[in-house]
Amino acid sequence: MANESPQVSGSATFHAGADAYDRFMGRYSRPLATAFADWCLPADAGTRFLDVGCGPGALTEVAVQRLGASSVVAVDPTPGFVEAFRARHRGVEVHRAPAEHLPFAGGEFDCAAAQLVFHFVSDPERGAAEMARVVRPGGVVAACVWDFEEEMHMLRSFWDAALALDPDAPDEAHIMRFGRPGELTALLRGAGLQHVAETTLRVHSTYANFDELWASFLLGIGPAGAYATSRTPEQQAALRDGLYAQLGRPTGSFALSAVARAVHGTR
Repeated sequence: MANESPQVSGSATFHAGADAYDRFMGRYSRPLATAFADWCLPADAGTRFLDVGCGPGALTEVAVQRLGASSVVAVDPTPGFVEAFRARHRGVEVHRAPAEHLPFAGGEFDCAAAQLVFHFVSDPERGAAEMARVVRPGGVVAACVWDFEEEMHMLRSFWDAALALDPDAPDEAHIMRFGRPGELTALLRGAGLQHVAETTLRVHSTYANFDELWASFLLGIGPAGAYATSRTPEQQAALRDGLYAQLGRPTGSFALSAVARAVHGTR
């Protein structure tokens, strides 16, 4: 029904396709991938690397540049992302699989990383345990997610506008885990990882105008996109106006920042 708030469920809100994802979130995930790789990816060119929840392959692209295609493997549960990944990253092994069921033997990888994934994993404890299982002793497991409470400006502004109109809007800061300090650290420690360290990574994206930003929500990507497209035309217009006001009614080009919480630990 148009007035019902959509529920967040695994990869169900990411079926609009890789190009739509790029327009909505890829503009943030690509620069984040570089910063995240600097944080977690060993410099050794012989490292065997697993990208868990690869999506269209932002983190994979960075790993291939640093390690070579033969050293990188990826998994994602969404068929459209896997198809797009194969077209974009020829020569890189990719499997359709969720984080909770990685199709690899124990100890196959030197590093396993999940970028912007654990908000959407149905059983995150099992997913973290699986990542630890497939990494060799002494290897690295890493993850990062957006800080939805305050530091992901695009999404925080959207949900503040939505909540002003609809107190039952499914604000990602309240319905998703791991965006607060220490939550990802506790997840990796619970999976038996040692020497777990946490940091924050800041990126930004520039929009030509407000219409470019608003159009990206109407692509239906993620919980925010699902919510925006579930509204009636009148509700969408009110939401658009509310978001415009939240952002200070920008004219022309403007930039929004985003902060991710990142952790890594050793097996």
